Amino acid sequence: MNRHILSMADLSGDDIRNILDAAERPELAKVMTGLGCALVFEHPSARTRNAAEMAVFQLGGHPLTIRGDEIGIDSRESAEDIAMTLSSYHSMIGARVARHSTLLRMAKAIDGSGREVPVVNLLSDHEHPSQTLADLLTMRQHFGALEGLTVAFIGDANNVARSLALGCSLTGANFRLASPIGIDFLP
Repeated sequence: MNRHILSMADLSGDDIRNILDAAERPELAKVMTGLGCALVFEHPSARTRNAAEMAVFQLGGHPLTIRGDEIGIDSRESAEDIAMTLSSYHSMIGARVARHSTLLRMAKAIDGSGREVPVVNLLSDHEHPSQTLADLLTMRQHFGALEGLTVAFIGDANNVARSLALGCSLTGANFRLASPIGIDFLP
């Protein structure tokens, strides 16, 4: 069974703690040795791309970054066809996409194929779980624990805020949001 991470809601509090514990180990397990990871970037990125490429490398895998203009999601090929092609070559797909529905369609296509290739959300218009995991790790390292911590987010009530709110609720942290009037969470 695939373990997609399309939303922070795909993780439990224990999952998050295990991910953060693993990230803090001095020696990372080489769980991706000899495996490829397709990193699809429909939107360009400096930090997310470098973090994702280095994470795959540090886990022993081979990252292959693919720009949006190279594959043309839903213009040259459907998201489903792209997912099926990439899942033929890679053991995981990380994707930074414009629409969350693209991730859902990719994951559904792979699930229907019987392939064991997870899709990980590197950013969508709905959420940014990889950023939240990094933020939670930083807060835990600085404050020692997340449980009982109050996290204040000042800015647009956007995909980043949504993921952080979910991440905080799953780890026992309190979340407070201050956002300009008229800026609401995306549906």
